[in-house]
Amino acid sequence: MGEMVYHGKVKQVWTTEDPDIIEFRYTDQISVFDQIIPSLVPRKGESLNRTSCYWFDLVEKEGICDTHVVEMSGPDRVRARRFDVIREPGAIPRDAENFFVPLEVICRHYLAGSAWRRYKRGEAGSEEFGFAPGTDLQEGIKLPTPYLEVSTKFEKFDRLLDRKEALEISNLTEAEFDSLLDIVVKVDAIIEREASKSGLIHVDGKKEFALGKDRKPVLVDSFGTLDEDRWWDAEAYARGEIVQLSKEFVRLHYIETGHHSSLDEARRNGTDEPPIPALPQTVIDQTTTLYVEMFERLTGQSF
Repeated sequence: MGEMVYHGKVKQVWTTEDPDIIEFRYTDQISVFDQIIPSLVPRKGESLNRTSCYWFDLVEKEGICDTHVVEMSGPDRVRARRFDVIREPGAIPRDAENFFVPLEVICRHYLAGSAWRRYKRGEAGSEEFGFAPGTDLQEGIKLPTPYLEVSTKFEKFDRLLDRKEALEISNLTEAEFDSLLDIVVKVDAIIEREASKSGLIHVDGKKEFALGKDRKPVLVDSFGTLDEDRWWDAEAYARGEIVQLSKEFVRLHYIETGHHSSLDEARRNGTDEPPIPALPQTVIDQTTTLYVEMFERLTGQSF
């Protein structure tokens, strides 16, 4: 039995008998807006683990890049290669190997979520998302090309970075940085291809990386799940309706109840954050059902 060395918002990291291998354990906790909700969602951890392992397997089979997965060791657990974590911005040596890249890469295919909110507030223009300047955009519009963003990993709250700061924080070369962006676009092409078979639209999602031996890119953490990615129903979208099939469903609950507004105001003013309320049982039940059903739609497997 190993020991727990890290407890994130929804995942635990445990040591194993091999110092180069760690085990991720997915809990039934759920978080939104960087707050852990004081409610458990039954079967969520298993859904996340099995879904993510499904995508990792496809990425390796199609030769996109290496991944950190060694084996799925249980329904809610996966053994993975361990990488060094250097949290100090800019402190990773240029000749380092086997280290975690301190960035998240977000790829958007539709205007939704925080990108839509930035546009609506006037913080980003239509040209930012690939449209002609002055184009009036609507929520949910398909973007002309995949829109890539990079955010921080080791700050209290995720923060979008321009290219210059991303390179300074990670100390990657221009070519290494571009190789990660290229991999994300290729991985998302696989996700879009497979999800469309089940009548799903892959709206956006995030990826994380390490650089392994010879600084070769390695896809790590988890992706393609309801926690990291946003999904819509394709038939409903064709009718002009957006049906949320991801954790955005839970985010909207807190937006509609006013918690998000209070939280955002507290963070802008530097005051104490309001604690996030528990989810109503009806929302917990709906969320459990969603995670199970989406696992089956995404993977074609029975839960």
